[in-house]
Order: sequence, then C-alpha cells, then structure tokens
Amino acid sequence: MPCHRYSLKVTGARSGRGQQSVAPRAQSGAALIVALLVFALCTALAVAMEAEFNRFYQRAANILVAEQANAYLRGAEALATMALQADYDMEDHDSPRDDLLMPFEPWAQVPPPYALDEGGWMSGCLRDLQGRFNLNALATRVERQDSDSGSQTDKPHFTPAQAQFIRLLQALGEPQLSVQEASVLTEAVTDWLDADTVPGFDGAEDDYYFGQTPGYRAGNRAMASVSELRAVAGVTPELYWALEPWVTVWPQQPAKLNIHTAGSMVLRSINADDDLSPLSVADGTALFEQQRSPGPGFADMDAFFDTAVLAGKREQMVGTEQLLGESSSYFLLSAEVEVADRRMRLYSVLQRSGRQVMALARGNSIMDNSLENRGDEDACKIPPSLDW
Repeated sequence: MPCHRYSLKVTGARSGRGQQSVAPRAQSGAALIVALLVFALCTALAVAMEAEFNRFYQRAANILVAEQANAYLRGAEALATMALQADYDMEDHDSPRDDLLMPFEPWAQVPPPYALDEGGWMSGCLRDLQGRFNLNALATRVERQDSDSGSQTDKPHFTPAQAQFIRLLQALGEPQLSVQEASVLTEAVTDWLDADTVPGFDGAEDDYYFGQTPGYRAGNRAMASVSELRAVAGVTPELYWALEPWVTVWPQQPAKLNIHTAGSMVLRSINADDDLSPLSVADGTALFEQQRSPGPGFADMDAFFDTAVLAGKREQMVGTEQLLGESSSYFLLSAEVEVADRRMRLYSVLQRSGRQVMALARGNSIMDNSLENRGDEDACKIPPSLDW
C-alpha cells in the first residue's frame, strides 16, 4: 500500500510537470502574434499620420504661397493706380486725350519683369477697354415701321452701335459672315440685353433658349462678362474666339470708343451710317499705322475724319461720330507673378475718375500658357482675360 501511494504521487508529479512544460510554449506563440499585430497597427498609423501630415504641410505651403502671390498682385494693382494718376496729372484737362504714341503715356508703358527678393518675378500691363467695342451698347434697337401700315420712312433699321457691330462681325474674316448673318446675330445680342421678353426681328428670347439642352433664359440685362456671348443664339465657339479680343462689357453703361487706342479690327468697323460693310483690310491697316508709333497719330477728331480713308464721309457718319471719343476712363490690368515656381495672374477692371482710381471687378485666371495673345496689337505679352 505505501508503495502504491508513492507510485500514484510520482505519476501525479509527472503529470503536473507535463502540463507545466506545454503551457509556456503556447503562451509565447500567442504573445508573438499579438506583438506582430500591434507592430502592424502602429506601422499603419504611422504611415497614415505621415500622409496626413504631408497633406497638411502641403496645404499650408500652398496657402502661404497663394497669399504671398496675392499680396504681390495687389501691389501691381497699386502701381497701376499710380500710373493712371500720373497720366491724369500730365494731361490737358480741357481736352483730355489717351493715345499710344511714343513716348507712351505712363499707363501704356510695359515695364520689364520685376525681380522679387524671395526669388521669382512680377510683371503687369494696362489695356484700354475703351479701345474695344462695348457689347452693352447693343441694348437698344430702332423700332421698325409696321409693314401693314404702308408707311415707309428713311429711318435706318439699326442703331449706329448695331451697324458698327455688324461691320465688326464681317471684318473678322474667319468665320466669314454675310451682312444678313451678321444682322441676325446682332438682333440676337440685342434681345439678350434688352429688358423685355419679346423677340425682335430675327432675334431670340426665352422661347428659343428654353428649347436648348439644358434650357435657360435670356439675360435681359447688361452683360457682366464677355463670356456671356457664348450663350447667345447663333454664336459658335469659332465666332466667339475670333470676336473676344475686340469686345468688352465695361463700362456697363457704354462710353465712347477711343479712336486713339482702338485696334485695327475695330477701326474697320467705323464707316458711314448707312453702309453696313466694313472698311477694307488696306483701309483699316492705313488707319492703324497712322494711329500707332511711328505714325503721326490723329491730332483730334477733325484730323481723324480728314484722313484719306474717311475723307468726305463725315456728313454720312453723324450717328457713328456720336460713338467716338479721344479719352479713356476704363482700363484692364493684367498682372502675373511667379513665387516658388508657381504662377498666378490677376485681372482688374479699373475706373479712373479724375485722380480717383477704383477697382470695379477682379478675377484670377487659370494658368494656361497655350493661350495666345489673340488679336491684341499692344506690347503686353500677358494673355488677356477671357471675361472682360
């Protein structure tokens, strides 16, 4: 019996030692798996935190660079304001005049790019918006006589502004438009601008635009952007891109076209009131070459009408003459800056009233260096804004 008890005790001891030898190996394997899981989780968190930190850092850097670039661009606007004020101080206030003859007036000078202390550069220039045709001048039309009444008058079918726009459309060359096609487009623009919803002769109002996909309404107010022209009936992309460099919507209450700064295409749109055809390319070039340096320019409005191109036509241009002037109050600033290898542009519409200069509108351009300086015949190399 004692031997039996001893044997049982030994067996129990062996059994106990066997259990103790298995448990540590099982626990160490589980601990390794947990450690690997913790390590993987920490690695994932570290990678995620690094990615988030990089995004945060890049966002903060972008904001800083944008703020710095905007500060420089506002500085360019301040310099443009000073140039316009200096020009006002230099001119004869009894007969104000803005032209592009040498030596350039302060606002017309194009300075070289200005090097920045932190690296990069800034440049800018001013364009005369009153050297372009103002689309908002088309808001009024001549009321036509009712054909049923049988009364016929010598009253023209188009206002002087409408007639000038018809000539401008034909002068573009490509796409080539006939007088009839240009007249239809002019009526459509007038309907887009006038306050009523009744379509004019050959015009288009809400009934037409509701049928488009998607449907929309006519503006029935002054245009705030040249880009609105793309929504007008009959305006194709090709026509818009050809017309865009020669037109503006500022001021929204149209001012007179400056004969000293108008481009060659706009000069071709000046003709006798009852003649809807533009001046020839040769005549437009002759006026343009006389207007710009080294040409003598136009001494005044009388000298303009005494040129070989327009001589003898002044009596037939009474309505057109009312659209013309010699000074400008509305300008477009185009400024560009490069900071930290990134470029930004600012476009500001500036109004000068005496020595007071105020910004009427501002906008930033999407950087696309493939855009050409389409149509502009000035020394400014910054592509013009597509909106003004």
